Amino acid sequence: QKQLVESGGGLVQAGGSLRLSCAASGYTFSYYVMGWFRQAPGKEREFVTAINWSGNNPYYLESVKGRFTISRDNAKNTVYLQMNSLKPDDTAVYYCAAGLDDGYRRFDYWGQGTQVTVSS
Repeated sequence: QKQLVESGGGLVQAGGSLRLSCAASGYTFSYYVMGWFRQAPGKEREFVTAINWSGNNPYYLESVKGRFTISRDNAKNTVYLQMNSLKPDDTAVYYCAAGLDDGYRRFDYWGQGTQVTVSS
């Protein structure tokens, strides 16, 4: 079955960096756009970033532009999220997602999430 498994979350001080990974299986990874979302306590899940099947045309939430970078390795069926200059407001559970909408409006498969906590 289709599966997305995130890893790389943890506790980091403000200004630090983390790299999240999402390993996909059970489908043709290179056909799908990939995205990262996050959900902070008491808040709705929000879109963070997405990238198309070829690794181009990334799109970012305004508040993470210049700090976060999405990339993918189709040979490894993995998408990454490099997060630099982390802020306490970045604290959330981060989810990866896969979909076929190259407008990044719909995602059909979701991982279980990985916790990112940024201390001040």
